[in-house]
Amino acid sequence: MSCGARSDPLTGAAPPYPSRLYGRKRGRPLRAAQQDLLDELLPRLAIALPASGQLDPAPLFAAPPRAVWLEIGFGAGEHLAAQAEACPDVGFLGCEVFENGVARLLAETARRRLGNIRLFADDARLLVAALPPGSIGCVFILFPDPWPKARHHKRRIVSQDTLDGLAHIMADGAELRLASDDSGYFSWMLERVAGHPAFEWLARRPADWRERPPGQPATRYEQKARAAGRVPLFLRARRRPRSGPAV
Repeated sequence: MSCGARSDPLTGAAPPYPSRLYGRKRGRPLRAAQQDLLDELLPRLAIALPASGQLDPAPLFAAPPRAVWLEIGFGAGEHLAAQAEACPDVGFLGCEVFENGVARLLAETARRRLGNIRLFADDARLLVAALPPGSIGCVFILFPDPWPKARHHKRRIVSQDTLDGLAHIMADGAELRLASDDSGYFSWMLERVAGHPAFEWLARRPADWRERPPGQPATRYEQKARAAGRVPLFLRARRRPRSGPAV
């Protein structure tokens, strides 16, 4: 898929992305109730990309949201559901290709009667490429697959291309929040975020990367990592003001 030539990451268009997606799409067989949610509820919440042009996210929701936030790779959806319940005036876009995780989030969405979640069950980079400039107020990428082997580093979701795309769709002042329990991947993310001209790393003291940001719910993966003795690390960055119009 090609979205045109790369331009200045402070103001330019989203970059092209590779079409191949890595990782599992299915785990253990779904229960009947989970399959029913995929068959009946998912089509009502699913985000369809336009054949051409950009996708304005605000009209996806019944009530106009004060902001739209994006989570890439929401896992089982516990963080996304908790955020949506805590911030009912925000519209949430969730991206996840793992079918079992999508089914779990659908169950929480139904149980909590959340009307401010919309789902994209495909490569998140395709959605990023379709969103208009400055349309996203916050982005979460929490505990993505670290792909620890050197030959697999090209599969990591946090990359120069991904950051260029996020810089394009994030509003001035919007936050990017990342987390990992893999110190090597955290260093990789920090190097790329801190070195990107569109983002300002917000850490001022060690606690800023050792402690989860206030008001951000824990994910199941974080809880499992702590139980296993691994240390989660957190990264917050702010989208710098553009030097010109967000086009």
